[in-house]
Amino acid sequence: MTEATIKSMESCIEDCLACVKACNACYAACLEEAHIDKMRDCIRLDRECADLCAFTAQAMTMRSSYRGELALLCAEACQRCGEACAMHEHEHCRRCAEACFKCAESCVAMARELSALQSDAAHV
Repeated sequence: MTEATIKSMESCIEDCLACVKACNACYAACLEEAHIDKMRDCIRLDRECADLCAFTAQAMTMRSSYRGELALLCAEACQRCGEACAMHEHEHCRRCAEACFKCAESCVAMARELSALQSDAAHV
């Protein structure tokens, strides 16, 4: 693994952990909202996204052979969570959406980089 790939992975891990923090904060704040029934999707997606981001970060730190696939799944969860949060005007939802979109972008880039490395290794 190249030094550039290691730096990219560290950045992706940081983005995943930042997303966990933002999703957890949004989750907790959404539970306090007056119209909680309008926040159900946001709450559910916050939990799913936080859990997938945490698991993806863990998989990357231990260099799991599934980290590329997990990064893509994490990116999908982040995208959906970000879209749900972006529908609300609450500050916690706005911050969560930003963290989710950044993490989704980072995870897709990481998955592509890992895929390219695997492809290169297969051709050697």
